[in-house]
Amino acid sequence: MEELFAGRHFDREVIILCVRWYLRFKLSYRDLVEMMAERGLGLAHTTILRWVRRYVPEFIKHWNRFRKPVGRSWRVDETYIKARGQWTYLYRAVDKSGQTVDFRLSKRRDVAAAKAFFRKAIRHEGRAPQTITLDGYAASHRAVREMKTDGVLPRRTRLRSSKYLNNLIEQDHRGIKSRTRPMLGFKSFSAAAVTIAGVELLRRIHKAQFSLSRLQLKDHAATVLWNAVLAA
Repeated sequence: MEELFAGRHFDREVIILCVRWYLRFKLSYRDLVEMMAERGLGLAHTTILRWVRRYVPEFIKHWNRFRKPVGRSWRVDETYIKARGQWTYLYRAVDKSGQTVDFRLSKRRDVAAAKAFFRKAIRHEGRAPQTITLDGYAASHRAVREMKTDGVLPRRTRLRSSKYLNNLIEQDHRGIKSRTRPMLGFKSFSAAAVTIAGVELLRRIHKAQFSLSRLQLKDHAATVLWNAVLAA
């Protein structure tokens, strides 16, 4: 873990704390600057911004070593996120118990974008779903049908449309939107993608989607957990 933070002016505990709090709670960069100032630490908000972009991919990589598999009945939907003044589309899926399957931010909402999301989710899980539940958006239905024809999805994969069943994913969007809304939009698509990936990670941690028993920790405080995961 030491090499991950080598050359940084601030201690790794400060970096992890700032990134973790920013992604989990409704805090702005300037809120965190003020909070750290009360601890005697002088930070610029741009410093925390750079930490988020630098460390989120690394944090995800380390935490994913402990991820639990999700169920094979997926509820899939898209929601909207503004980046650089333009609406982008966040494809997301949860299983029937509400566990996050995967997500993908896209500049477009079409068949190609839906296929890209499903390929990413299947690659992430290492297996295809048995059931996919969608809303009535035609492009996503077409994407699944074509992927079954192409052999990317098994032909036995069940496709269904149910507004009622997809309430689960629509409700789950709220956890992401409630965090991104106070951010007042992103300056770039890449910044949005990295930050949302971090928010999704903290949501998965909150949902207990990681198995940490092999770390054999006696203390399960957040700081201890994060240090152990990043050191593993």
